[in-house]
Amino acid sequence: MELTLAQIAEFVDGELKGDGSIKIDGVAKVEDAKPGEITFITNPRYEKFIDTTNASAVLVGKDFPETSKTVIRTENAYFSFLKLLRYFHPHVEMLPEGIHPSAVIDETAVIGKNTRIGACVVVGKNSVIGENVQLYPGVVVGQDVEIGNNSLIFANVVFREQVRVGNNVIIHSGTVVGSDGFGFAREGEIYHKIPQVGIVIIEDNVEIGAGCTIDRATLGATIIRNGVKLDNLIQIAHNVEVGENTVIAAQTGISGSTKLGKNSIIGGQVGFVGHIEVGDGVTVAAQSGVSKPLPPNSVYFGYPARPIMQAKREEAAVRKLPDLLKRINELESKINELTK
Repeated sequence: MELTLAQIAEFVDGELKGDGSIKIDGVAKVEDAKPGEITFITNPRYEKFIDTTNASAVLVGKDFPETSKTVIRTENAYFSFLKLLRYFHPHVEMLPEGIHPSAVIDETAVIGKNTRIGACVVVGKNSVIGENVQLYPGVVVGQDVEIGNNSLIFANVVFREQVRVGNNVIIHSGTVVGSDGFGFAREGEIYHKIPQVGIVIIEDNVEIGAGCTIDRATLGATIIRNGVKLDNLIQIAHNVEVGENTVIAAQTGISGSTKLGKNSIIGGQVGFVGHIEVGDGVTVAAQSGVSKPLPPNSVYFGYPARPIMQAKREEAAVRKLPDLLKRINELESKINELTK
């Protein structure tokens, strides 16, 4: 698995500065790297490690400052590192071929070619599993579910009835897709459950982290569009639509019938009220509370969320309040002395 630095530079389409004959047998973090390993720096916070890292070479961007360290400059150092990571750590199949004898598969279900099904998996009536799918132990696929080709479903994921999953989807352990939306009608002192008769649609190339919950629609569909990436522990309520290529960090909660635009970035622990629309290309910083629609290509922060520069100015003003109050009290004391 060794590569010379010259080979690596060609592999990542980069520009090498240093000895191309040096052999590399692995990748590592900049702080932990050893001779014979390559690392990367893309965040300015880590530039301080450039002279102290023990790595034999460092992947950096085209505009990285000049250094005496052996470097390979690329257009996208992070993606170049990803390519090397895949090379030195190729995917290893963890599920054996075929269907485990303890799996329970309804006779009406359709299982595609080359699909691997682990121990204690359940596949319900009339469900369709595509080709080259992997269902890890304990996965439950309900009735009338469709899972597209080349999808990877880790242990203990649950798909409720009528869920639709596209191709090349990855879902991590403990996620529930198609749980009931939170809908109740109050009559006097009693809350009556509203039937949740809609579905969930997950389009192609989506990745969903561990422990997420994606509720089925009351009517219609909850939709996760193509290329969306969800972190762990995210709540997607009924009838939400997440636009294509949007990424959402952990512990975010999206209330019912809210629509997020495409190519948006949502930080961790963000909360969205229901029935609002967020435009395309929006960034919402971590721990913000979104209570109204947001325009396209905007950056918001705070609780309630507001334009980020406004929010920062307000935060700066709040930090000054203790000193301002102290000065006001001192001025009041001087005024009182003068008026005696």
